[in-house]
Amino acid sequence: MRSRTLSKIVPFVCLVCLLALPLAAVGCAPSTDGGDDGSSSSAAEAEYNWRIASSWTEKTRNESMQLFTDLVNYYSDGRINMEFYPDGVLGSHSEIFHAVQQGDVEMSILSPYVDIVPGGMINWVPFTVETYDQAAMAYDVVDGPIHMVMIDAWEQVGCHTMWNAALGAYGIANTVRPLETPADFENWKFRVSGSTAYVNAMANMSEGTGMTLETIPWADVYNGLERGVIDGCWGAYGHLVDARIGEVVDYYTELGLGWDANSIVCNLDLWNGLPTDLQDAITLAGMRAQERDLQAERLNNFLYKEWILNNTDIQVTELTAEERAVFREKADMPSIWAELCTPWLDETYPGQNMTDALLDDLDYIKSVTG
Repeated sequence: MRSRTLSKIVPFVCLVCLLALPLAAVGCAPSTDGGDDGSSSSAAEAEYNWRIASSWTEKTRNESMQLFTDLVNYYSDGRINMEFYPDGVLGSHSEIFHAVQQGDVEMSILSPYVDIVPGGMINWVPFTVETYDQAAMAYDVVDGPIHMVMIDAWEQVGCHTMWNAALGAYGIANTVRPLETPADFENWKFRVSGSTAYVNAMANMSEGTGMTLETIPWADVYNGLERGVIDGCWGAYGHLVDARIGEVVDYYTELGLGWDANSIVCNLDLWNGLPTDLQDAITLAGMRAQERDLQAERLNNFLYKEWILNNTDIQVTELTAEERAVFREKADMPSIWAELCTPWLDETYPGQNMTDALLDDLDYIKSVTG
């Protein structure tokens, strides 16, 4: 384990240049505007005029969504004319989910919370995916084991998932002390969400330390940390910077608790009603957008970390694989899989022993990615 604090300042101009790199992927998307020969289809001539929505405001994610939109229009030769509506323009997360279910909005990026997608817990079980290389394989659009299962999970609620957008791995931020072993959770007040798998993992890891778990909305985390209502929370480097959590914490540990990945989905009936060539065009656009998104977020994660190290007094703790394994062991992940995942997997895939099959695939991914 290594603890890092302030080091020499990275020139701001270098960060700006690096941050600009992901934009090139968007800028390279082919234009679907009509040329002089009139060969490209306009919105009025398109067979399908669709909307794709997001309730969130993350810049990089929105760029990937716009790239996907542009590529769908291009790969479909203008037969699909799609327009992206970011930043909650078409409603909240819940409102957009129900709109996609009903076909009022054709596509969206959504989180598969278990209260709307019963099989959604498979998308982000703690300690399943910890790195961008692992995510590239686990969420691969063609044969990624998590993506394949999530196709079935989303279909159960009337949607088809096409690709995935990820922010990255969750670490632990706090105001008390460096988190180096589970014993360091002693007497914390820790913020959790309604994600049962994460709640159970945190409860198991902190057992015997006196840590209490506080369920509060993400929107209240900043004030909660600032006022001492809570002492810690999980989150990615992006949350420390973009959500300004770094202003109110003193320590951050790269635990790899979980992976933040969200699904880009389409109304299932609309998807099934598309001709195969247009389904293929959308799938290809999703593959390209996911590749861009993963690399852009990998770069962002590096830049966010460098910014934290060079511009704040936050002490960053980088755990070794052996030190992370101590947390994972105490989290008792086999019991969490058995309680929360296996019942749904057995019902959805009867007689296939899908829990073991999925865990074997994920273990293989970790073995080949390091």
